[in-house]
Amino acid sequence: MPLPYPMIRLYVEQDLPPGGMVTLDEKQLHYALHVRRCREGASIAVFNGRHGEWHGTLELTGKKHGVIRLEKQFRPHAAAPDIWLLFAPLKHGPVDYLAQKAAEMGASRLVPVETDHTAATRINLERLRANAIEGAEQTGRLDVPEIAPYAKLEQVLGEWDTGRVLIYGDERGKGVHPARLLPGLRTPAALLIGPEGGFSGRELERLRKKEYARAMTLGPRILRADTAAIAGLACLNIWLGDWEIPPDFRQEPV
Repeated sequence: MPLPYPMIRLYVEQDLPPGGMVTLDEKQLHYALHVRRCREGASIAVFNGRHGEWHGTLELTGKKHGVIRLEKQFRPHAAAPDIWLLFAPLKHGPVDYLAQKAAEMGASRLVPVETDHTAATRINLERLRANAIEGAEQTGRLDVPEIAPYAKLEQVLGEWDTGRVLIYGDERGKGVHPARLLPGLRTPAALLIGPEGGFSGRELERLRKKEYARAMTLGPRILRADTAAIAGLACLNIWLGDWEIPPDFRQEPV
């Protein structure tokens, strides 16, 4: 949704009471003053994932201290579609990109999982959240994806709520085309993307036995894991998310 005038958006943990003030931390103030070149009195939007988006003005209360004085609620709270992204950890650069773009694409929860072919052995959850926040601020959404603890894929599947459909990318050619697979499904849903090298045969065999799991193809080319995540989320957004389908859309060929 376009904003009525240029401004920056900041995610805050604090409540957003009408007429109240929100204290900016040192990093947020530095970003506003020195990166975005804001001056005192500048219009800034804030959101916290609970109280919608509020517009206010920047007030400096010291050399390294500033607040946003809330003026009006621009949008009431609205949560993103209930779509999770499960992914195997990648190197720092790609995983930072993945977290930012998944947030921009509307994923409600990011779930890092260890698979048989996962190369990375650790993941910085705080860094993951920071990148998800950056993506949420950029894209205009009103919440921030939850960050799940890092766990083995086998453990995550063992605790799975069978009411949530799990769609996984099958790079071995046995997945269903998104236009055939997704129209009959509903949220809550999740997308599972494998690591570089793909899922092991053991993992694919286990996934195929799950009644709630569906294999999806992402085209004729083998995609990088971070590219596959964004491509898969785009497909899910069309059919299960908040990308509205035109009223005159016809699924059959024209």
